[in-house]
Amino acid sequence: MEYYCASHVGMVRKNNEDYCMGEIIESEHGEIGIFAIADGMGGYKKGEVASRIAAENIIIFLKENLLQNGNIKIEYIDDILKQAYNIINTMVHEKAEGNEEFSGMGTTLTAAILYKDHVYIANVGDSRGYIYSREAGIIRVTRDHSYVEELVERHIITEKEAMSHPKRNEITRAIGPDPFVIVDIFKRKIEKDEIILLATDGLTGCVEDSEIEEIMDSSEDLEYISDSLINTANETGRDNVSVVLVRA
Repeated sequence: MEYYCASHVGMVRKNNEDYCMGEIIESEHGEIGIFAIADGMGGYKKGEVASRIAAENIIIFLKENLLQNGNIKIEYIDDILKQAYNIINTMVHEKAEGNEEFSGMGTTLTAAILYKDHVYIANVGDSRGYIYSREAGIIRVTRDHSYVEELVERHIITEKEAMSHPKRNEITRAIGPDPFVIVDIFKRKIEKDEIILLATDGLTGCVEDSEIEEIMDSSEDLEYISDSLINTANETGRDNVSVVLVRA
């Protein structure tokens, strides 16, 4: 297993409200990879605080709760992820409620756990998770919690139209604004050398999936792919852009 994380402020904004990170843990039962990406909201300082709290603390929580006494509790993964997201949500919510400086802040949060031949991806908001292979191309795993996603699902607009819709940045679910949060969890079988991609909407809101697939086809090197994805997003994008790439 190998991974590469990158985040860029973009070509317009002055501060980066995205945050991403990952960790590969060795155990007697094999490697377990834990990765997170978050896109903060709420304006200067607020968004970057929320995204960092979310990404850092979900990694910490999952490390502490997935691995106990040398055993990996993968059979309880859904419950652990739900508990993790609710604890992180409470952390962000209480910080926003208890400090006027951070009032109104929130963040998306997408996390992936890779263990043996399965990946578990959880998300709140519109930061996405994909699986890529040379044979099958790029397959989107997550569903955006956003206004435009609802329009796409109801066949009112196309995915291409969603990218330029005036309400494209309006999300319907986030970490922090409310006392409780609902998280979506997806389980997928993954083959050796397939790649997991986590991305904020700075990439997926500017670059179509077909172009993302072309870039991922262009190289085996994760750093090169990451740089190419970010550079392409920055050609037309107006947002921070972050990616996490994990090769099984």
